Formats: sequence, structure tokens, C-alpha cells
Amino acid sequence: MANIQKQDLIIDHESKTFWEGVHDHKLLLQNCDDCNQYIFYPRIICPHCFSDQLTWQETSGQGKIHSFTVVHKAPPPFQDETPFVVGIIELEEGVRMMSRIIGERNNIAIDKKVSVVYEQINEEVTLPYFKLV
Repeated sequence: MANIQKQDLIIDHESKTFWEGVHDHKLLLQNCDDCNQYIFYPRIICPHCFSDQLTWQETSGQGKIHSFTVVHKAPPPFQDETPFVVGIIELEEGVRMMSRIIGERNNIAIDKKVSVVYEQINEEVTLPYFKLV
């Protein structure tokens, strides 16, 4: 299991609610109150209409694989877990996020459906991964 600590994550004012949601096993995304677009990564203004009227909403956690790669050489916290798959997940809400994809590597393919799962690394750190549906 990854040797990652809370201080290794970049948790700023904009992303704090996202990480708190992940810790509670909820995938929260910002939604613009003016143009109704979902936003990821967390920001202070909407990249679509530049409104600052953003609220956090729980999402379905469902999506599909947009792209992926197999990681053979990883940063120190994840070196012992190689090889593993990292992909761009296109969520039902229309945003894309990078995350680890878990499951049988030979079954992972573009456009396959995935669902969020939460990997508790330690008492302080939980990460959102995706698994094949």
C-alpha cells in the first residue's frame, strides 16, 4: 500500500471540500449556479462563464475510461505497487479527472464503464480510484 501522508497531498482552500468528501466516501464536485456546468479541478471561479457562484454537489461516481496508461516507474510513495493503471475518467457529469484504475489490467479499455471506489491509505488519507463496472 502507498506510503503517502496527508502533507503529501496539496490541499488548499479550493480543494479542501473535495478531499473531505473523498475521506467520507463521497465524490463531490463544484457546480456553477449560473451556467450549471460541473467543474474539476476545484477553482474559485467557473472556467465556463467566470461566475464565482459555485456550490459543491455529490456526484454519481460513474463514468467511462477516456484514456489510460500503465505505470511502470512511479514516484516513491507508489514504487512498490508498479505496474498499475492510471487513466482519465470522464464522469457522467461531464468532467474528466485523472485517477488510478483498479482491476484486471487486461480488461481495461477505452470507453469501458467505471465506478468510483475509495482506497483508505491510512487514517488521514483516502484516495478516489475507479474500478470496472
